[in-house]
Amino acid sequence: MTAVNLAAYFVDRNIDQGRGDSIALVTPAGPRTYASLAAAMNRIGNALLEVGVRPQQRVLLVLADSLEFVAAWYAVQKVGAVTAEAYTFLPAKDYAYYVDYTEAAAVIVDPGTLPRLREALALSRHRPLLLVSGDGTTELKGGEASLAALVAGAAEQLAPVPAAADDIAIWKFTTGSTGHPKACVHPAHSAVASYEHYARGVLDITADDVVLPVPKLFFGYARDLAALYPFGVGGSGIVFPERSTPERIFELVARHRPSILVTVPTMMQAMLEHPTAAEQDLSCLRLCTSAGEALPALIHRRWLDRFGVPVMDGMGSSEAYHIFISGRPGRVRIGSMGEAVPGYDIDVVDDDGEPAGDGDIGRLRVRGDTIAREYWQEPEKTAQTFSANTVLTGDLAERDADGYFWYRGRADDLLKISGIWVAPTEVEACLAAHPAVREAAVIGVDRDGLTRIRAYVVPRTGAQPSPDDLRAHVRSALSGHKVPHEIVLIEELPRTGSGKVDRRALHETPA
Repeated sequence: MTAVNLAAYFVDRNIDQGRGDSIALVTPAGPRTYASLAAAMNRIGNALLEVGVRPQQRVLLVLADSLEFVAAWYAVQKVGAVTAEAYTFLPAKDYAYYVDYTEAAAVIVDPGTLPRLREALALSRHRPLLLVSGDGTTELKGGEASLAALVAGAAEQLAPVPAAADDIAIWKFTTGSTGHPKACVHPAHSAVASYEHYARGVLDITADDVVLPVPKLFFGYARDLAALYPFGVGGSGIVFPERSTPERIFELVARHRPSILVTVPTMMQAMLEHPTAAEQDLSCLRLCTSAGEALPALIHRRWLDRFGVPVMDGMGSSEAYHIFISGRPGRVRIGSMGEAVPGYDIDVVDDDGEPAGDGDIGRLRVRGDTIAREYWQEPEKTAQTFSANTVLTGDLAERDADGYFWYRGRADDLLKISGIWVAPTEVEACLAAHPAVREAAVIGVDRDGLTRIRAYVVPRTGAQPSPDDLRAHVRSALSGHKVPHEIVLIEELPRTGSGKVDRRALHETPA
């Protein structure tokens, strides 16, 4: 396993190879070159050293997407510390969890999120230094420092801390859709290998690519694709602080004409249903990536019909660092997750860990050189999930005879109805095919000791489908034991910060 400092590899290397004047980031304040990114990175790195951050300590980033976010992320890497990130729209109790769990030496936080971090520290047992970003005008309290003031006096030169092959560089959090997020710990090698396997081996990313991410940069799927992988070849990423909306994405596409859109199925659907969808010109895009949750075939077909932009659906995980199954340009099969990404050996296994036959449903087992070392401080869960360079995921899939993988839900989401296992995703896809349904999510609820299927359904605008009609629709397509016992119409589904349906929250949603 190769030792590498990610800041040296993805930022400084561009300077060394004569690309200092090339555009690294497109920001609301204008383009920023690799030279300016490197200078900002080095100043923040020196500021971190000044306040006592040392190699292998964690630094938690709670920042809106910006040049500062990217520069701070690489600054942490350059001084040999470990990056961890959290969404900027969380309640104080969630920040208290992240602060205690990471035991971060410092938290870099923007002024808008600072009040909730202060509340979090009143709830937490750990007391990190808060480095407040922005223009330096925020009134500070004890245990807080102005990042702008520290950076103002910092040098623009900084040597990277040499990394040992076993040094941890990145914490990637699980999405926490069914419980608290867990940190998957990775050496820097995981990022470099994923760049080679996926960004180069599948997407064929080049210096001409400009990447626009829909998810925010705290989500590793977006950060890697917008601010890591393009930097490997001197390409560019677009960053913006606001929440992503169809209007904002359409505006950014029109203004900056990106070549790659990093998106999720929820946003694809919202863009398709936007009143101006027919007027939008997405011809600048050579491809879209989709991940985070399964891409329904119906949305995929509508996207191609409306915008004509190829979609590379993919499956990845924090445990395996990034995408390990993906559609390939020119070889996409709608409804399938795609084929194994180069560098990975993937099979479907039964409950005994034996390979399942083609067409049989089982758990995905992934082998490769980007597998996390462990779940932080969870030895039992680590032992159940990881083995050397292999991860046994909680995802159910089947592989066909041509090597394409088809998603069949999460093993921990399966419901046993009348003694037969039911995959919620199958029922959800069936409901979503109804013309009056925008999207649906299915959970199991206890009724007198028996598990019953409850479906939460979001109707299309102006539609009012009846539960009886929806049940009849499912009954016409699926076996009788898969028909929801309860159907609840709601305005929208709860989601995690990464865009996945929050099934934990669904269990708390009134029927």
